[in-house]
Amino acid sequence: MKKTIWLGLLIFLLALMVGCSTMNGPVGKSPLLAKIQKRGTLIVGTSANMPPLNMTTKDGMIEGFDIDLARYMASAMGVELSLVKKDFNQLLPALEQGEVDMVISGMTITPERNMEVEFAGPYHVTGKAFLTKKEKIGYNHEPGKFNSPQYSFVALKGSTSEELLKKLLPKAQHFLAKDYDEAVGMVLSNRADAMVADYHACLLALVRHPDAGFVAVITPFTYEPLGIALPPGDVHFLNWVNNFLSTMEGSDQLAKLKLKWIENSDWIKMLP
Repeated sequence: MKKTIWLGLLIFLLALMVGCSTMNGPVGKSPLLAKIQKRGTLIVGTSANMPPLNMTTKDGMIEGFDIDLARYMASAMGVELSLVKKDFNQLLPALEQGEVDMVISGMTITPERNMEVEFAGPYHVTGKAFLTKKEKIGYNHEPGKFNSPQYSFVALKGSTSEELLKKLLPKAQHFLAKDYDEAVGMVLSNRADAMVADYHACLLALVRHPDAGFVAVITPFTYEPLGIALPPGDVHFLNWVNNFLSTMEGSDQLAKLKLKWIENSDWIKMLP
């Protein structure tokens, strides 16, 4: 009996010693951060077609609010930035498969997405708006009135705009576009009555097509917090990115990026 007690006590002490040594070791350090530093490159996924957040310029470069944010982050890590361009609905699969280290692409933090990946942020808040040629849609703040098969709406495939259409206007006709250019083109050619998108995209369409007769609801009717998508389970990496965003906000660098890309329209000259 005494031998059993002493054996149990010895096992307990050994387990305690192993636990203490583990706590003092490098187990809690982010494996992804270590991989990024060893590689010397931060790989960021983006759709590069959501101006002014991310866009492909007429020179073939990828620029925008999200891209500048990624550059700051890579610099803070002491590595180079590498951008991977994919269709919006392919970004999270690329993250889950390890093709990119993170996704920065105007992506709204939703409960559904957060079940699959982690999010840092939000780093910016936006909302949805209608872009249309029909004033009765554009100036009506009760979109539920258009929940009918006689109306057609287009949204970006895999976006929260698509989900909004399913929930808010399930009886209307739905079209899905691979990017905003295609979606705006459908409204322009009267193949869809309206586009549902972040109001930045609607404002851009108004500026780029001043003679198209477009109208838009500028006041957003949804809350869209944009976040940085990260692989799940890496607490240290999530902590690092959140602290980076807090530092950017506290030092006014985030406000300067918003002034450059959101409140200023000079970037329109960069578009094809």
